Amino acid sequence: MSVTNSKQPTTFPNFLVVLELLKPITWFPPMWAFACGVISSGISVAENLDLLILGIIVAGPVVCGMSQAANDWCDRHVDTINEPNRPIPSGRMPGNWGLKIALGMTVLALILGWQLGIWGFIATIVAALAAWAYSIEPIRLKRSGIWGPGLVGLCYEGIPWFTGAAVMLQAFPDLKIILVAIAYAIGAHGIMTLNDFKALKGDKELGINSLPVQLGPKRAAKIACYVMAIPQILVITFLFAWGLTTFSIFILLLLIGQILAMKRLLSDPEKFAPWYNSTGVLMFVSGMMVCALGLSQAVAQ
Repeated sequence: MSVTNSKQPTTFPNFLVVLELLKPITWFPPMWAFACGVISSGISVAENLDLLILGIIVAGPVVCGMSQAANDWCDRHVDTINEPNRPIPSGRMPGNWGLKIALGMTVLALILGWQLGIWGFIATIVAALAAWAYSIEPIRLKRSGIWGPGLVGLCYEGIPWFTGAAVMLQAFPDLKIILVAIAYAIGAHGIMTLNDFKALKGDKELGINSLPVQLGPKRAAKIACYVMAIPQILVITFLFAWGLTTFSIFILLLLIGQILAMKRLLSDPEKFAPWYNSTGVLMFVSGMMVCALGLSQAVAQ
């Protein structure tokens, strides 16, 4: 009688590997934008704390986490070149568990989104569809240097901002809120373009036409800077026109700080894109909350 010590293959993914797949660091933008939407509505947060907490969970861990799982599953071949240590290409996420997690979280998003009211539910549906349209064949909008970053910007900033306001109001938000949410969603297109620099090599090999691939790093970075700056100039103009002068000045100062950071970024985009993401982008998102505070006064008038 012999005893074998053969190691059995892993059937279920490790919890920490699942968490890595869902990329918690990416949850912040939609959670922040949702919070901005809540503040901009002018409705008391203290009296609606349950909606705030549920909305942040849906926007961040659930919808954004689902989108990361879907993207990694659809990108598993690309990642063998770009980032082979990710959970799926490295084999740490066994079988088709990446797909199962993405589909399961899509269902969870819709269930929780229903609890946010009709506008919250509609926004959740749109966000879930956009997440899959971004990654899945044959649609795969991420192949486009225009539609890909634009869709991510919409899902990271525009939709969560709209949802936060709509959930608190339980109605379609004021036009002022819609205009600002659109402006920041467009600005986020530039941020997403800078994010594409890290995958430049793999995107070239696999035919993903990001702006850095199509235009080269310097031209793509310059366009990204314009796309980030111009919507903020519009927001500053809006706030000034709406009588929110103090808030418009604060955002102007933050924009000036970004322009100074952009000068360094443009000197060597591939080298300084990660640096800009932790400096210039921080000023961008700080301006979002300043704007939300201003809007809370404007819509209450």
